[in-house]
Amino acid sequence: MNESEHGHRGVDPADLSEQDLLRELETIHRSRHDTLLYGSAAALEAHNVRMADLEAEYLRRHPDRPVAAGRTRSGARERTQ
Repeated sequence: MNESEHGHRGVDPADLSEQDLLRELETIHRSRHDTLLYGSAAALEAHNVRMADLEAEYLRRHPDRPVAAGRTRSGARERTQ
């Protein structure tokens, strides 16, 4: 485990295998709602930092990931018209 610049601990996302990174992302996204509603301020801050670190690593590895048209501003505008 290493300690981030914010003092939080965890496995550096860069050291995770692709499968482990995806599993960590799935887990943290599933737990987000409960952490927001019921977690302490410290728990929410740790969650924010960890989620940002994991997401940044995913984006670093997949800069050309496919983007669904409906997940863009123009796609969203088309849905509301």
